[in-house]
Amino acid sequence: MPLTQLIVLAIIQGLTEFLPISSSGHLALVDELTGWADQGVLIDVAIHVGSLFAVLIYFRRDVAELVAGSFSLLRGEMTQAGRLALYLVAASIPIFVIGFAVVNAGLVDGLRAAATIAWANMIFALLLYWSDKAGGTTRKLEDMTWGQAMLIGIVQIAAIVPGASRSGVTMMMARFLDFDRREAARFSMLLAIPTILGAGAAATLELAQTADVTLQGDAVLAAVLSFVAALASIAIFMRLLEKISLTPFVIYRVVLGAALLGWLYLA
Repeated sequence: MPLTQLIVLAIIQGLTEFLPISSSGHLALVDELTGWADQGVLIDVAIHVGSLFAVLIYFRRDVAELVAGSFSLLRGEMTQAGRLALYLVAASIPIFVIGFAVVNAGLVDGLRAAATIAWANMIFALLLYWSDKAGGTTRKLEDMTWGQAMLIGIVQIAAIVPGASRSGVTMMMARFLDFDRREAARFSMLLAIPTILGAGAAATLELAQTADVTLQGDAVLAAVLSFVAALASIAIFMRLLEKISLTPFVIYRVVLGAALLGWLYLA
């Protein structure tokens, strides 16, 4: 794979994965606009694994508490961190089930069309705006219930459509449920861990078994670049949420969607 393509894809993935602007939509558009050959599943997963490590590092205290809470559950003790760990696992089940069905049905490629990305960006951006304006800021993750966790997990299914944005739809539902912006973003990012971990473990095993040294090197480089970009993106985003609403991200997505539709139908 050309080094330029590898760098561009890794940086775009790292910067957009945890922002409410759809990383899958941006990656699909790169392929659409540049005509580059598909990078392959292993490289795609590698850049996701890089962004996963960024979440683990940034939220290392949360992750340590989740691990401790999980061990407490094994001893029969229900702690606050253990309950959150259960919420994250349960909320991940819907997208695992539906995602598996979509992949097996061969529907993935059909969802990557530029028009789909454009409309998904605009529709879900407006829903995000509505939730951010209508939602309160009274709830923290400590207040979360099973029903709220499952609602967030169910809407995460929409992320299968490039342009909808996994982080965007999960933050949208959390804001509708009156979680403040930072807590909504925190749960959304922690919710990414089970999903990326599952795909990453399978891809890492496959990569270790391949004799293609070049592919292995490309995957490692892609993961490192994605990690650096994602860590910077998360830190800046969490700090911005102390000062601004989600409106700038909504505006960006609406403009992007409108520009894509103009390019498709007016050019």
